[in-house]
Amino acid sequence: METSCGLITLLGSGETSLAGGRIFETIARRLSLPVRIAALETPAGFELNSAQVAGRVTEFLQTRLKNYSPHSEVIPARKRGTAFSPDDPRMLAPLSQANLVFMGPGSPTYAVRQLKDSLTWDVVRARQRSGAALVFASAATIAVGRWCLPVYEIYKVGQDVFSTPGLDLFSDFGLKLSFIPHWNNADGGAELDTSRCFIGAERFQQWKRLLPAGETVIGLDEHTGLMFDFSSQKCFVRGRGDVVVLMSNAIETYHSGSHFSMFRLGELRFPEVAKDGISTAAWKLAECPSPGENETPPSKVLELLDARSKARKVKDWNASDRMRQQITELGWDVQDSATEQSYLTKSVIKRH
Repeated sequence: METSCGLITLLGSGETSLAGGRIFETIARRLSLPVRIAALETPAGFELNSAQVAGRVTEFLQTRLKNYSPHSEVIPARKRGTAFSPDDPRMLAPLSQANLVFMGPGSPTYAVRQLKDSLTWDVVRARQRSGAALVFASAATIAVGRWCLPVYEIYKVGQDVFSTPGLDLFSDFGLKLSFIPHWNNADGGAELDTSRCFIGAERFQQWKRLLPAGETVIGLDEHTGLMFDFSSQKCFVRGRGDVVVLMSNAIETYHSGSHFSMFRLGELRFPEVAKDGISTAAWKLAECPSPGENETPPSKVLELLDARSKARKVKDWNASDRMRQQITELGWDVQDSATEQSYLTKSVIKRH
């Protein structure tokens, strides 16, 4: 079956490690140039330095993928009901142009609350169906599953073990999959079991027993990735460790370098109509043509860009965000590079 769906890659950890860099290069080789990267702040949107959390990954990728002409942008879709709402189309122009979308560290449950049924999440799904690659790491790996492990609430706050619905990305393809990164974590040493994303094997089993019958849980070792290739309908294990698939009647372990059929995970299917289940508004954004590169920004925009660059150098992130918003309102989007320099692209979103 032919499909235009892009790769979906889940990382157990290590998105900026040597192993993570190699996985990103494998993905970049499959994309058309230039590689346009959009990193979502959302999982860390409750933190004051969420832009830096996502920015560290884009800076890493600017260097690691330098042979693929990368352009990167952080999407500040932090919190509903604020100026950085995931339902505000004004910030999503870079996402609509991206062929590599990344989401990583933070809180899984926070990411789900902000993205569930949001415009941002619909655009992400639409881009993947149009060929863009999606990469999720750590907290985001949990959040995109059918069921979400509330790791902070259990491990840090001390709540009793419970489960909550996730973003359920793979239900688009008929698969009931939940994910646990940091599967082999050993930070606790001999005294404390921190495997299964820090909660330990005993509490993980309690969590798993709360799930409905017939669910599949996939554990990913640290510095390990699982790549879903919809064109071949196979899953590929990459990185330093293993991937463990826990089904209702079997446990299967796949080592790095191995692969297996997606049909091992359930009755794989594709949407009968490519746009099924995604809002019309999201598709309008996801299908926008590339912005023109020859249009010259007005002097006011250039002045704001220069002032924002100075604010970034002294780490005045509040001023930087305000000036980004002003630039956006003038019809332009700021692209931040791994250096101190930033550049502009013409927004494809109509302003009112």
